[in-house]
Amino acid sequence: MKILSILAAIALTSSAALSFDFSGLANEVVKATSKPATTTPAKTTTPTVSTLSETTVTSGLKEALKAGVDFGVKELGKKDGYLNNANVKIPLPDKLANAETMIRKVGGDEIADDLIKSMNKAATEAAPKTATIFVDAVDKMSMDDAKKILAGGDDAATKYFQNNTTTSLQAMIKPIVQKSMQDNNVAAYYDSFNEFYTANVKGFVENNSVMSVAKSFGADEYLPSEKDAKLDDFVTQKAIDGLFKMIANKETEIRKDPVAQTTSLLKQVFGN
Repeated sequence: MKILSILAAIALTSSAALSFDFSGLANEVVKATSKPATTTPAKTTTPTVSTLSETTVTSGLKEALKAGVDFGVKELGKKDGYLNNANVKIPLPDKLANAETMIRKVGGDEIADDLIKSMNKAATEAAPKTATIFVDAVDKMSMDDAKKILAGGDDAATKYFQNNTTTSLQAMIKPIVQKSMQDNNVAAYYDSFNEFYTANVKGFVENNSVMSVAKSFGADEYLPSEKDAKLDDFVTQKAIDGLFKMIANKETEIRKDPVAQTTSLLKQVFGN
């Protein structure tokens, strides 16, 4: 139980990062494990983390992660859930982004915006259908998994989800993203992007007199092609990354903010 006490105490530490930020606590753990036995503290009627069972602590962690899943899926599944969230908004892939810089400089803002909006809308439409995969991963979490997360680094929870859900999420989300991209005319917006680039930018990029300027934007490395972009794979992965971020943010909030500890179990495990 002494190890459990240490792990539970670690779990209560505030985080400045996404999730489970336990940096700088190693010395405290060493001190705690090396201290000689002390006299039994005065009895108290208020349960503390050190008196909680492993099952209770594990259940509290699972409930916090499920709350994060519910929050992330609902927030990103709202209208423009990805597009209006700067932390998870899906940009153009790197090579397209290089061309985007030049396109915007010659008046192509709407062309670029339409493509970005359609990509983010595809991710938003996929988000609500992912909850079952995340919840299933949490339900299957063992006590050892929970201990590793509690004792791990600031990305321990994210790594757990990445290891246990990424393949399933990719298999589920990609067909949804592909269908949504068709429904939202992503291919048409992509074609318009390419056509605008060809008509208004390509000639300048290929002109030796402005090649140095183009290179400063990386535009000379981009020749638009559907094969090169692989937008469906890119949007699928970015959609998953956004879900991971939202879940981690909510879990951190639950540990730090009593207001977010909305159930008796969360208050018991994570309350101060």
